[in-house]
Amino acid sequence: MNTTTRTYLDWNATAPLLPAVRAALVLALDVQGNPSSVHKEGRAARAALDAARRDVAALVGGQAAHVVFTSGATEASNLVLSPVFKMGRAALSIGHLYVSAIEHPAIREGGRFDKAHVTEIAVTADGLIDLAALGAALASHDSTTGLPIVAVMLVNNETGIIQPVAEAARLVHAAGGLLVVDAVQAVGRIPVDIEALGADFLIISSHKIGGPKGVGALISRGEVMMPKPLIHGGGQEKGHRSGTENTLAIIGFGVAAAEAARNLETENTRLKGLQVQLEDAMRALAPDVIVHGHDAARVCNTTFFTLPGLKSETGQIAFDIEGVALSAGAACSSGKVGESHVLTAMGHDPKLGALRISLGAATTQADIEKAIAAFTKIAGRRKLTVQAA
Repeated sequence: MNTTTRTYLDWNATAPLLPAVRAALVLALDVQGNPSSVHKEGRAARAALDAARRDVAALVGGQAAHVVFTSGATEASNLVLSPVFKMGRAALSIGHLYVSAIEHPAIREGGRFDKAHVTEIAVTADGLIDLAALGAALASHDSTTGLPIVAVMLVNNETGIIQPVAEAARLVHAAGGLLVVDAVQAVGRIPVDIEALGADFLIISSHKIGGPKGVGALISRGEVMMPKPLIHGGGQEKGHRSGTENTLAIIGFGVAAAEAARNLETENTRLKGLQVQLEDAMRALAPDVIVHGHDAARVCNTTFFTLPGLKSETGQIAFDIEGVALSAGAACSSGKVGESHVLTAMGHDPKLGALRISLGAATTQADIEKAIAAFTKIAGRRKLTVQAA
């Protein structure tokens, strides 16, 4: 086992703190006031919060006034997936939730909707939401129950495939519905603009872009229609999410958002080169390797692959022994390695299993070379095992 160095290639699970974020957090420890207090210390905390809100909004082309800070993307999902919205002071009924079959569990669970009022929309073999199926579902929606709400992620967390969100938005709005977009894996990897996408709500998370864990945001295109609050109390975040804001984490989130926006183009170019090098080497070493979504538009940091004959658990452990940290899909189930609902939705046998390599700001050429060296050993052992069998 390699005990000297480790190579971290699981950035989709969580990104290590960026150096600029770490430095900002140290300084933010001296921000003592409650942002709701009117004295000097409170105003200083509020100013820091407002600056972070502007940076988070700018990352997605939104307005600072439309950012609601939460404890993370899961809370933001549960907040917005509500059968009751408010239009001003009047209640607005949402009759049914439609979600793509490849959504993160935080969305697939349906938030505050009863399971009977949640419908999954199929995806194609390419891992893209089936727009025809979405259109048919919306056409059959019973408008007497309330408006439809649709959830479509912008980038899939396992495959890295970019979804046709703008096209979905046109279908949703033609049916008078609302569109929720999980942009957690998209921000910092592709340009994201809430207006261009036609999303009514975007969900993002701090720790996926090198900020601290425990903070996320729900960003709306406007303030006319907002979900019924999930957490009640002192009325912070304009009454949308009560509880004293996590000022320290939010400051770090703001710095991470600013860094992601500033470095987007250069990082995309750099990471794309590393991704191509990695995948070319994998195919040369094991021609039967399956890179899921290879022919679809993907973000440049994600490689989700199946090596026939290698179980996910076995592969993850084998790479770990070689000093390479990767995952067997989404890191959202307390360390469990289960079958991928994304592979199932794409028509693959989930028992084949798959491993995910995801790159980030600190990933180097040496890291990719180490991953290729580990892959070489593991693929070689697999070949010998298959031949022996």
